[in-house]
Amino acid sequence: MATDVAVLKHGEVAEKVMNQRNGLGCCKSGPGYATPLDAMSGPKETLLYVTALYSGTGKEKPDYLATVDVDPNSPTYSEVIHRLPVPYLGDELHHSGWNSCSSCHGDPSADRRYLILPSLVSGRIYVFDTKTNPRSPSLHKVVEPEDIISKTGLAYPHTTHCLASGDIMISCLGDKDGNASGNGFLLLDSEFNVKGRWEKPGHSPLFGYDYWYQPRHKTMISTSWGAPAAFTKGFNLQDVSDGFYGRHLHVYSWPEGELRQTLDLGQSGLIPLEIRFLHDPSKDTGFVGCALSSNMVRFFKADDGSWSREVAISVEPLKVQNWILPEMPGLITDFLISLDDRFLYFVNWLHGDIRQYNIEDPKNPVLKGQVWVGGLLWKGSSIVAIAEDGNTWQSEVPEVQGNKLRGGPQMIQLSLDGKRLYVTNSLFSAWDKQFYPELLQKGSHMLQIDVDTEHGGLKINPNFFVDFGAEPDGPSLAHEMRYPGGDCTSDIWI
Repeated sequence: MATDVAVLKHGEVAEKVMNQRNGLGCCKSGPGYATPLDAMSGPKETLLYVTALYSGTGKEKPDYLATVDVDPNSPTYSEVIHRLPVPYLGDELHHSGWNSCSSCHGDPSADRRYLILPSLVSGRIYVFDTKTNPRSPSLHKVVEPEDIISKTGLAYPHTTHCLASGDIMISCLGDKDGNASGNGFLLLDSEFNVKGRWEKPGHSPLFGYDYWYQPRHKTMISTSWGAPAAFTKGFNLQDVSDGFYGRHLHVYSWPEGELRQTLDLGQSGLIPLEIRFLHDPSKDTGFVGCALSSNMVRFFKADDGSWSREVAISVEPLKVQNWILPEMPGLITDFLISLDDRFLYFVNWLHGDIRQYNIEDPKNPVLKGQVWVGGLLWKGSSIVAIAEDGNTWQSEVPEVQGNKLRGGPQMIQLSLDGKRLYVTNSLFSAWDKQFYPELLQKGSHMLQIDVDTEHGGLKINPNFFVDFGAEPDGPSLAHEMRYPGGDCTSDIWI
């Protein structure tokens, strides 16, 4: 019954937003921006919230939320200015989302105040108050995993999105034992109480990970990482063959929660992770980054109303020497789309480059920029790539402020105006330990990439470097980033 009420509220708020756009509503608005293009004219970012981890590093310290000063006019520019440790050990803070965002713009009573931060391993969900003092967030509430499991059976929470109804929806990757078959979608109410599952009984996906909804097309699509029992131990290629990792997109009716279609991406879509529709809520297309296949797959609505897909961008594996396999995939682990839907950016965590594509024609992306900021192939590494002519090569990875760049580009966040791209380098502690063990000893770092939005192009900002290896409690792993006022990966328009 609670879910039905949430569905009704979502529809009512969506109708209210449409009435306001048509001049039928009041001028007072809720959080965020009326349109993605309005958001591009929002204020320049001055703060970033970054999840920082000690879980999995061998240090008996709690994970924390770091506040980073990104205002170039500030005396503490490019520094961590506040650290909020959580009260427990072993959480593995991961991705975050808001209690309210631009999907609630039509509701003047809504308020973007709380950052929701699930713990991927412990299953605990933290709620941080970022409005009372944006530079020094405080802990507001903890949703305990026992409460979630007893009421829903869900564990391993990942992606958080606010709903126009005021509820919060969080994808969960499995049950308490790490089985993928127990995954689904958790609903919290506006007070962060567990309401239940979002999807209808019997309509859970094969695997869980990320999701994005496009209300005007009455559709939500979710992706597939793998079984927590497998990926929490590190990556084993045999687990892919044994069926412990996903290759499907799950198409749901929105907001009813009925699984309408399952798209098998096959070998071209192994381990589909992040998913984004275009920001324009009228558009019926988007992209998903398939990590192991290293393809960007475009999905779209077909003429008959079903959903289809095609490979839009392929990153070819590199032939290598002195690595665990004879070929190295790029491993696309994160991507995003600029708010004007002009550019798509993605990372190759293993190869070490960030790419910029023009997607004004979504069917035909055009490479416009590329920059190397790490990876396994840096000049001086024991690992070398083999070109078609048999010659070997390694990438030129510059130093920043005298610091050798560590790991590979992982999470990215784009400024509202699209001109600055921030990047961290930790994926997941067990995988960091496996592929970039140096990160656990020396810590993560955070970079800023200057973006040419006129002609295309990416360039490292030499004046920005946040060293999480120099943290007071020792080197930590930096993962996702959020602006206090929302961004292109947190906000959805209806």
